[in-house]
Amino acid sequence: MALKIRLARGGAKKRPFYRIVVAEATAPRDGRFIERIGHYNPLLARDNPDRVKFDAERVKHWLGHGAQPTERLARIFAESDLVKFTQPNRPNKSTPKKKAQERAAAEQAKSAAPAEGA
Repeated sequence: MALKIRLARGGAKKRPFYRIVVAEATAPRDGRFIERIGHYNPLLARDNPDRVKFDAERVKHWLGHGAQPTERLARIFAESDLVKFTQPNRPNKSTPKKKAQERAAAEQAKSAAPAEGA
């Protein structure tokens, strides 16, 4: 049974509020979970102490049992020195696709042509 420490969304439309839960990896995002270990409110200011609250002892317990935190929670836990967060390597994620690259090259060639003729 693979375990995840992840966020389960709550709150109204456009007013998110998340519970930090331990769940099986195959369980739905807002569905069945094993234990609730905290909460996260992204609408509060970063320096507000109520933005993120979690039970560090329970986080250590579940990490010891092999639970893997999601990327967002790994960042949050890294601030409390519970896990070591390394930036994931995604070199091609933000590069434009083929058609966008062709359009950019055409625009660059078009803008370079009047500069050469002047």
